[in-house]
Amino acid sequence: MKKNFCILALLALAIPMHAQSDQASGKTEVMTPQKLWELGRVSLDDVSENGLVLYGVSYYDTDANRGNRDLYIGEIASGELSVLRETKASEYGAFFLRGGERIGYFSGGQLWLDKVNDMSYLPLPLTDVEGGLGDAKVVELNDGRLLVTFVTRVQLDQTPAERHPEAPKANYAVYDDLMYRHWDSWTDYSYNHIAYMVVDPTKTSATGKFTDIMAGEKVHSPLPPFGGAESFDVSPDGRFIVYASKKVASGKEFALHTDSKLYLYDRETGRTSTLNGLDGYDNHPSFSPDGKWLAFVAMPEDGYESDVNQLYIVDVASAGEKRELQPVISAEYINDFKWISSSSIIFNETTQGTQQLRRLDLMTGKNGLAAKKVTALTSGDYNYGGFGVSGNTLIAERQDQNHATELFVLNAKKEEAPGAFTVENADLYSQLAMGDIQKRWIKTSDGGSMLTWVFLPPNFDPEKKYPTLLYCQGGPQSAVSAFYSYRWNFQLMAAQGYIVVAPNRHGVPGFGKEWNEQISQDWGGQAMRDYLAAIDTVAKESYVDANNLGAVGASYGGYSVYMLAGIHENRFKALISHCGLFDMKSWYLTTEELFFANKDVGGPYWTADVPKAYTDYNPMNFVQNWTAPLLVIHGGNDFRVPVNQGMEAYQAAQLRGIPSRFLYFPEEGHWVLSPQNGLVWHAEFFSWLESWLK
Repeated sequence: MKKNFCILALLALAIPMHAQSDQASGKTEVMTPQKLWELGRVSLDDVSENGLVLYGVSYYDTDANRGNRDLYIGEIASGELSVLRETKASEYGAFFLRGGERIGYFSGGQLWLDKVNDMSYLPLPLTDVEGGLGDAKVVELNDGRLLVTFVTRVQLDQTPAERHPEAPKANYAVYDDLMYRHWDSWTDYSYNHIAYMVVDPTKTSATGKFTDIMAGEKVHSPLPPFGGAESFDVSPDGRFIVYASKKVASGKEFALHTDSKLYLYDRETGRTSTLNGLDGYDNHPSFSPDGKWLAFVAMPEDGYESDVNQLYIVDVASAGEKRELQPVISAEYINDFKWISSSSIIFNETTQGTQQLRRLDLMTGKNGLAAKKVTALTSGDYNYGGFGVSGNTLIAERQDQNHATELFVLNAKKEEAPGAFTVENADLYSQLAMGDIQKRWIKTSDGGSMLTWVFLPPNFDPEKKYPTLLYCQGGPQSAVSAFYSYRWNFQLMAAQGYIVVAPNRHGVPGFGKEWNEQISQDWGGQAMRDYLAAIDTVAKESYVDANNLGAVGASYGGYSVYMLAGIHENRFKALISHCGLFDMKSWYLTTEELFFANKDVGGPYWTADVPKAYTDYNPMNFVQNWTAPLLVIHGGNDFRVPVNQGMEAYQAAQLRGIPSRFLYFPEEGHWVLSPQNGLVWHAEFFSWLESWLK
């Protein structure tokens, strides 16, 4: 199965951010929930020195209620794309070996070896580790063997069966400390540990022997629940393994602090040393290609998970020395970075409602490496994601609010017009009418200026009036950027005939540190005034039906919907809250990462100076003002915002006589991940809006 595309032809297919109105085209098809699930989900794995690209495409079978990811390989020079492996099992974490001659990938929790463009070759299993390998990185050693460093789960706590073997059929759990559940999982008495093994790629016999470099430690690396391969790295010669962990905190302390450190393990001596870092999250360690330097990102404040994420570089030889660290550059917020040489780094930053790529060239200063020059490689209303470099060519993931992720070709040294490398979803999109996207700056009550996206329906007619939705973003410190969501999809909402207003209210990154930090301990204050300013401003347009406004959102956005329900003064005719916080008191005592609650809410409610979160900014205190019909959605395995929050809000609405509905997914967490549950979610979402917004 091969796809041939010439790069010059692909340049003409580069997808624009703002889809022009399709009114003149005569297109009648629009985005639907079913079509969202038909999209191929493209993601980059690796780029080789000799100009090859490894990437995966995931497709979902809604009937089978599952997805599958297949590996593809592409040539940068020719633009030729071909399937590498197309099996019933998903392949992931693929990487090149020997500069692009061989390929490693993970499938079924084990490492496999493959050859480039040789379909007659049978992939060779290199590992047979009980329980499987988690995220992994592979280094080729001088003797030709492979050093495989990976994440494994290690049981170190007593299980219920071990506690009471005399009652093998009992179903119970016992806890003596906090963090007994996290986001969507109860503790399984095990810990994430970093381990390694050395395998011979010429042997057909798999091995299950490995070395746990954190043996016996009741700590995690990567940090749950979202940590992965970015949490550790291996030096180019295979001697050192560096990883991030909160070893200083366990149990209650783990719940109260974000202070993670970097730890350097020496395979020659078996010793581990602690690297000097900052007080908040230290993460994403990465060795330079020459092995001399170690770069990482860090946050200065303990307990503040949304602090500014900045880049630091230390030399490996003195990494453990106590010294004051200074960020290499001043950036809005660094999401990801990669060394492309021992004197250059490319990084991804959040800025002005987008995610852009920058090149950082370095020079030797008195304290080590310092910034020499920063060059913008991308611009426009896009979100650039994962990337890789081959020579002067950069391959990067890119999405915008009307298009799912595809891979694009860029110049790794300067900004040039990008060209499309994959067009996996071009056929589907070519059949759809899409609406325009407006980028507006709206004044806030404190004199600020707020970037607000306005999404218009396909085949928009300015002479008509359209029901309009206010989208409330979660986080709270999460930008409304040029993202493409498979659930909160703006194109899909607009395609159902709604104008969507999505403001970057106070408390989101990309607009300066002060704007980002303002929301802490002011959840129900300025941000609510920002939301009302956004909807009131857009509602003045002649094409907005000001009598048919709705508000929707999830997480902090769901909290915002509950809060607005009590203060909106009859603006809204329909409300939808997914996994929203309703009663801040009961939430504080049932959520898990208390450092988040202490920083953003202000701490517990039993202190002498009670935080406003429990009084002025507690949605439950305004139920008496509720008037708008309310749809409440919640997952049974959501432990960040436990299901009692949704149940309380729904019951309050029922007792008040407010038209209301409770949509409950027993097996979902903070998100809806199952394809069929996702279809139900959208069906109920739009059914509710259709019932109340005429």
